Amino acid sequence: MSVGLAAPVLAEPGPPAPQPEVSIPPRRPWAQRIGRVLAAVLKVALLAGFIAPFLWMLSTSLQTSAESSSFPITLIPEVPQFGNYVEAMTSGPFLTYFRNSVIVTVSILVIQLALMIPAAYAFAVYDFRFKNILFGMVLLAFMIPGQVTFIPVYLMMAEWGLIQTLLPQIIPAMTNAFGVFLLRQYFMQIPREIIEAARLDNASEWRIMLRIMVPMSIPALATVVLFSFVSHWNDYFWPLVMTDSAAVRPLPIGIAMLRESEGISQWNIIMAGNVVLVVPILIVYFFAAKHIIRAFAYSGIK
Repeated sequence: MSVGLAAPVLAEPGPPAPQPEVSIPPRRPWAQRIGRVLAAVLKVALLAGFIAPFLWMLSTSLQTSAESSSFPITLIPEVPQFGNYVEAMTSGPFLTYFRNSVIVTVSILVIQLALMIPAAYAFAVYDFRFKNILFGMVLLAFMIPGQVTFIPVYLMMAEWGLIQTLLPQIIPAMTNAFGVFLLRQYFMQIPREIIEAARLDNASEWRIMLRIMVPMSIPALATVVLFSFVSHWNDYFWPLVMTDSAAVRPLPIGIAMLRESEGISQWNIIMAGNVVLVVPILIVYFFAAKHIIRAFAYSGIK
C-alpha cells in the first residue's frame, strides 16, 4: 500500500506592512517672511542698480554748470535748466550727428531684415546640400568678435575709396548671424502643416514667408530689431576709426565732442546730449520689450 505525499499549501500573501509616515515639519512663518524680505531687497537693489545711472544722468542734464561740477554731487537741481538741451543741440553740428545716426541705423536694420529673413526661412524649411555646414558657418560668424575684422575691413573700405562716407558704417553691419540663428529657431517651431496647406493653395514661397511666417514671428523679429538698434545706435569705435569729418560722424561721437568749454567740462551739457541719445533706445525698447520673453521661450533658448 503506497502512501501519497500531501501537496504543500501556499499561504495567501497578506497586506503589505504599513510604512512609517515621515512627518515634514512645517516651515516656520518667520522663515517665510525673512525669505520674502530678502527677495524683495534683492529685487530693489537690482532695480536701483539699473535705474540709478539713468536718473543721475537726467538730474545732471537739468543742473547748472556749477551744480554739475560741485562736490558732493547735487542730486536734485534747484531750478531745472531745460535750456541745457537747447544748448547741447545747438553746440556744433549736433543735428548732423543725429541725422547720420538715424540714416546709418535705419539702413542697417532694413538691409539686415531683407537678408536674414530669407536666410532663416531657407535653413528652417528647406533641405539642401551642405545645409548643416553652411549653418555652422553662420554660427561661427556669430562667435567671431568684430574686433578681429577691423583691420581687414578698414583696408577694404580704403581700397574702395569709401572712407569719409556713411557706407563703411553700413556695409560691415549688413549681415546679422544672431538674427539668422534666432529666426531659424523660431521658424522651426511653426508647424510644417501650415506651410504645406499654403502650398496646396498655390501660395508662392515668398508669400508663405512674408504673409505667414513673418507675422507669426513678430516676437523674434522685435528682439532682433531691438538688439541691432541698440548696438548700432550706440556704436562709437568703428565710426571713429572710419571717419574724421563731422559731416559723416554719428551721434555718440558728437556727444564726445561736447566736453570742453573754456577749459571746463560742461557735464550738464554732455548729459543733456546723452539723454537725447538714450531716448530713441527707450522708445524702441518700450515697443519691443513685451515680445522678447516670448521670442526666447519659443526659440528654445534657455
